[in-house]
Amino acid sequence: MSPAEIKTELIAKARSLGFDDCRVAAALPARHRDLYEQWIAEGKHGDMAWMARNIERRVDPRVVLPGARSVIVLALNYFQGPGPQTGYRIARYAWNDDYHDLIEEKLRELDAFLATHGGVQKPYVDTGPVLERDFASEAGLGWGGKSTMQIHRHLGTWFFLADILTTLDLPADTPAKDMCGKCTRCIDACPTQAITAPRSMDARRCISYLTIENKGSIPHEFRQAIGDRIYGCDACLDACPWNRHAQESREAAFQARETVFTKSLRDFLSLTDDEFRALFAKSPIKRIKRPAFLRNVCVALGNTGTPDDLPALEAAAADPHPLIAEHAAWAVAEIRRRHGG
Repeated sequence: MSPAEIKTELIAKARSLGFDDCRVAAALPARHRDLYEQWIAEGKHGDMAWMARNIERRVDPRVVLPGARSVIVLALNYFQGPGPQTGYRIARYAWNDDYHDLIEEKLRELDAFLATHGGVQKPYVDTGPVLERDFASEAGLGWGGKSTMQIHRHLGTWFFLADILTTLDLPADTPAKDMCGKCTRCIDACPTQAITAPRSMDARRCISYLTIENKGSIPHEFRQAIGDRIYGCDACLDACPWNRHAQESREAAFQARETVFTKSLRDFLSLTDDEFRALFAKSPIKRIKRPAFLRNVCVALGNTGTPDDLPALEAAAADPHPLIAEHAAWAVAEIRRRHGG
């Protein structure tokens, strides 16, 4: 088969596996390498130390896979329509099963297909040193929005990106055009002003970073801005006008998990370690572990709770884990302040 024929068959196979788009970029150094290195130098990656390691590998796919000729970029829609009516918010991508497990299985099938045509591959979904949004833009799979999120003309912002580095020399697609125009809705919507300029994100201020990647105490200056969010933040995604085109995902594994969303914030505080692991089995939330999750729950209760929540918070303030105890005590003080002591 010719490279063009292999690409045509690859796209068809990707579609049959549930991917919503599949495009190809040349395996060349990332266009925004200098901006990435500057971002790291300024410390805007926070405690995500892995992002500062092996930068040469991260910006050049040929270092990761010697002989790489193409980067296959795939998109998988996870939009599930309006969210469950609860007293808290969880980022849409974490409503149910962990997307890594789902997508990695699909990538293995595409890897096997490419191998039959003589290709050697390295597939990744957020798990390897690839600046996937750069390659997505080069491949015409959307463009980098002012929020730093990738935007797709038909999927909006609600999709996962995955990459396959391959030694096959497949025809490259045309790079995407920036369609943000003068719009700044994502920047205006950010509760913590983490988007410091168009396409410039200070992760240390981002609610997703603070509630997920951050392992320690949440800085006091951001606690009220977190509001009712207990895992991640979709504020900049929700604000994007390109989401008017978003269609609901065909993937049932992304639907809101009923066993989670029927619980109140107060209910989460009573979870033991075993109960936490069972409730969030196969969920990305499980990875941050109970102390960090209850830290987030306490902050949300501090912002939205009532005196009825005080007994549960006071019990949490006596938790042997200092991360839970500290944030529970803060929440108690906030509720008492709002409700006159």
